[in-house]
Parts: sequence; structure tokens; C-alpha cells
Amino acid sequence: MNTALPVSVSSRRQVLYAACAITTSLLGVSATRQALAQASPQPLINPLRILCSGPAGSIPDIVARRVAEQLTKQYPGGVLVDNRPGAAGQIAVAALKASAPDGATVLLAQGAVATVYPYLYAKLAYDPIVDLQPLSMAGEMTLALAVGPAVPGDVTDIRALVDWMRRNPQLANVASPGTGTLPHLLEALLFREANVPWQHVVYAGGPPALVDLLGGQVAALVLPEGLFRQHKATGKLRVLATSGAQRSTYFPDVPTFVEQSYSGLVVREWFAFFAPARVQASTIQALSQNLQQAIARPELAASFADAGMLATSSTPAALASRIAQEQRYWQPLIAATGVKAD
Repeated sequence: MNTALPVSVSSRRQVLYAACAITTSLLGVSATRQALAQASPQPLINPLRILCSGPAGSIPDIVARRVAEQLTKQYPGGVLVDNRPGAAGQIAVAALKASAPDGATVLLAQGAVATVYPYLYAKLAYDPIVDLQPLSMAGEMTLALAVGPAVPGDVTDIRALVDWMRRNPQLANVASPGTGTLPHLLEALLFREANVPWQHVVYAGGPPALVDLLGGQVAALVLPEGLFRQHKATGKLRVLATSGAQRSTYFPDVPTFVEQSYSGLVVREWFAFFAPARVQASTIQALSQNLQQAIARPELAASFADAGMLATSSTPAALASRIAQEQRYWQPLIAATGVKAD
């Protein structure tokens, strides 16, 4: 079933994003660079509220809270992380859309809310072009596929997992942190290419899905690799593959999907900050400046590395350009999988 938007609408989105990126680049990049060179960031409304698309303990929560710690240098009034998990990030987006356009509220969410959902959902309660103003990238990471105690110990690679799932279709329960998230789409692409039946078990974020994987309630799960490090080290989970172009520095003994004959499965999860619609351009620049300064601090990079992430900031224009590029990538893949969401 084709879940993509009509080509004319898709083209309009891509053209508008490109126009947004060019306009922002022409009007704002030089000002942003000049602001970044200043010793004191432009003051903004205090306190700052960061809406977070994931529950406590999730990767979005880790990103939001660690950036918030660094932002307190620019916001003496404090930085509040407001977790709004559920609906694969759409609840947090709705909260951003309802917030005042005064620069006091931003959103930290997975890139999928802007790049994937326009082609996954027949109806969205928001328009990514209108309702999400790009501020800055925050971090990115490789995904990994892990199995727990529900799967026999001799299953140590994807081929063995697929064979086991084919022999035990009633046990082939695969969890994800939400319909339409990148982990879910990676699972759908993998098992579609493997031509094996599976049951998708949806959770409100990664932590509860991980708990059930450890408990044997589900067989397999895709999440950012950092969430598996502790449990792989203790032998509670087996990591079967990672989604990078090369092997993970955290799991050098684990082959990639590409090494296991799934050449199209090179995917990196990323997170970014957005402002609501109608926030003034000068405020967007100041917010982005503060975020870029916080994300560039060495202590944040080290903190992210401990969680299996790479700290990555950007200008609003660069983020808008990445969104447009990834929309072009995901639209045909989502249509091919037949994955859809209500």
C-alpha cells in the first residue's frame, strides 16, 4: 500500500524547505557567525523550557537533559526539561505547536517528526514546514538490533535470527519505541528484505521496550546502540548488527547490516531542536546561537560519547537542508515497506 504523499505535495514540501534554507542562509548565517564570535550570548526569556519527545531515561531525554545542563550558563533563570512521550514524538510536537511564540519553549525530538512522518501518516496534526522552525542539530548515533532471553543462545547473527523467526512465527515479536520511529522503519525494512513474518509490538519510548526485551516478553528490538552497551557487557542481551557504514567503535565485534548482506540498511538516528511557528527571526538566531555554544562544549561531547552519541550542532539553514535531503530519501522507502500509521 502506498503511504507516500502525492508527488505534487512532496515536491512542494521539498521546494519550500529548500527555499527556507536558502533564505535563512542569505539573511541569517552571517549574523549567526558574528553572534557566535561574541563573548556573551544574547539574553533570552528565562527560564527556558525544553519539550522532550521521549520518556525519562530515553535517548531524547538524555540529549535534552545534558544540553540543558550546559544551557544553564546562558539561562540563569533555569532550564526545564518537560517530557511529553508518546505517539512517536507527536505529543511533544503538539505541545510545541500550542506554546507561545516568545522563545521560551523549544522542542528536542527525533528528526523523523520532520523527515518521516509526512509520508507515514495520512493525517498529521501539524505541518513540519509551518510548525517546526529548525534551530540546531543536537546529536546523532548508530542503531543496533539486539535479542534477549526469548531467543535461543545460538542465535548470534541476522541469518540465524531470521531462521529462528521463520520456524517460530508465533514468537517473532519485535518491539519498537513507536510506530514510524527510525527503529521501527529499520525493522520493517530488514524483515521485508528477509521475507520473514513478524509481529510489531509498540511501546511509548525505548526504556519500556528494553525492559520487556530483558524480561523475555519480546524477542528483538532496534534502538540506539548506547542503550544496549551495559546489557551486552553483562551478557543479558546479544547485539546482532549495527546500522552504520562501518563497525561501531562501541561494538567492534558486531558486524554491520551491510556486512550481513543488507546493503541498504545504513541508518543513523539523529535529534534536533525546533522552535514553534511565528518566533521572530532574531529570536531564532539567538536560540540557535545558545544551543550551538552549549553543544560545542567539550564536556558535552564527552558526556554524549559515554551514551554512544556524537554531539552535532548546526545552523538553522543546515538543519533545514538536512531535513529536505532526508525527506527525499525516506519517501520511496516508506512507500516500499507499506508501513502506515493512523
